[in-house]
Amino acid sequence: MIQIIAGEKGKGKTKILLDKANAEVLTTTGTLAFIDKNNRHMYELNNKIRLISAKDYFVNNAKEFTGFIAGLISQDNDLSKVYLDGFLSIAPMENSDIAEMIEKLDTLSNAFDVDFVISISKNESDLPENAKPYVIVSL
Repeated sequence: MIQIIAGEKGKGKTKILLDKANAEVLTTTGTLAFIDKNNRHMYELNNKIRLISAKDYFVNNAKEFTGFIAGLISQDNDLSKVYLDGFLSIAPMENSDIAEMIEKLDTLSNAFDVDFVISISKNESDLPENAKPYVIVSL
């Protein structure tokens, strides 16, 4: 399952994502990972959630991001949810790349039973068509 929190920069997507992760850690039996571009939110996350700074792993584009996510899933068989904050700042991409990435994340989600919750700094109307059904919050 993929869930998207969409909205322009500065609208409060990160707070919603953090609150969602902190609430779900109390009920989820698997492990949770929160991927961000840095460690800025370290003290806002429950200590049972693994915070990963994508910059530490030199993720610079959509292809590297796909490999990074696949590696994350492969190393943790109990991984149940991955939260991606600032999706487009972790791996800058155009709408066509976003569409392809949504397809790949959906495939990974179905194959390995891992859910993805993504914040994207774009209005819902600016997202590719295949991403719009996954939007749960539009700011």
